[in-house]
Amino acid sequence: MSSQAYKQAGVNIEAGNDLVKRISPAASATKRPGTMDSIGGFGALFDLKAAGYNDPVLVSSTDGVGTKLKIAAIMNMHKTIGQDLVAMCVNDIVTLGAEPLFFLDYFATAHLDVDTAQDVITGIAKACEESGCALIGGETAEMPGLYAPGDYDLAGFSVGALERDSQITGADVKPGDVILGLASSGLHSNGFSLVRKIIQDNSGLTYNDPAPYTTGVNLGNDLLTPTKLYIKSLMKVLKDPALRPAIKGMANITGGGLLENIPRVLPSGIRAEIDCKGWTLPPLFKWLKDLAELSVEDTATTFNCGIGMAVICDPAEVAKIQDVLSEAGETVYRIGQITAADMMDASEIVLLNAEEAWA
Repeated sequence: MSSQAYKQAGVNIEAGNDLVKRISPAASATKRPGTMDSIGGFGALFDLKAAGYNDPVLVSSTDGVGTKLKIAAIMNMHKTIGQDLVAMCVNDIVTLGAEPLFFLDYFATAHLDVDTAQDVITGIAKACEESGCALIGGETAEMPGLYAPGDYDLAGFSVGALERDSQITGADVKPGDVILGLASSGLHSNGFSLVRKIIQDNSGLTYNDPAPYTTGVNLGNDLLTPTKLYIKSLMKVLKDPALRPAIKGMANITGGGLLENIPRVLPSGIRAEIDCKGWTLPPLFKWLKDLAELSVEDTATTFNCGIGMAVICDPAEVAKIQDVLSEAGETVYRIGQITAADMMDASEIVLLNAEEAWA
């Protein structure tokens, strides 16, 4: 089939080639020690020895952005959605104590809009650069008939590394350890199917209307606030030989919210007690909770509730860890503690004072 015939079928090879040329400078800016190839080949190489590792273990993660993409399409705002994609992957990797090294993206659409794709992938590159992570490859796919006109989907794949003897698994978490919460930038990229339903069924608003819970921003723009990248701030702690051993476990608060993610790093017989008076539920979350009449359990299972990353640490070093993270630009709350699980109540996590604090 000739190029012209393929174009008549809905696939524009020239547009794809144009996109590669446009995004190459942004991808090149993400190069870091270990990067061996430029973008555009059949595969990508990465040199772990050049990245400074002696006995590395690889850590991988893959994720997407979900139906937040629908709001980006409605608002015709695509420059920040790439950060959401990167953050969803690299924030998972750092929870094991690993440094993200490289990233690949997958962009699929019915018909390639080069300007939209450039905005998205440039955003991916900027987030990779901010995370110290090389954008070393990707795939752009046109699939007319599979996607509706104007729609696109994203997937991201990231690989990181750590030295074999330095994994953070949660196995050493014990009663008395402290739980720190790092503030989220907003909803991040979870719960948007419910958010969209609440706005459609309960709010009487469009995404272009002013946000009713704050001032100076419309609803759609605020919902598209990109997912926060925690890599640089957490690496400041993890690369400190005096503080790294004090980090017992970390949980990226993504799908499943507070109630499902923190237990993923708890050993058997251990419980996390989260005191909801330790921080203020941000107005966006309270507005959604009240509008849909969600229970505190539903709210904390669907949304991050203002906490994007939980860090479980040794109480002896908690003040120093909090200082380092604060100096790195994080808003840090002391949100709870680890206790021994009550055999009469096998819950791995409990919310304290939620009804009062989130009323």
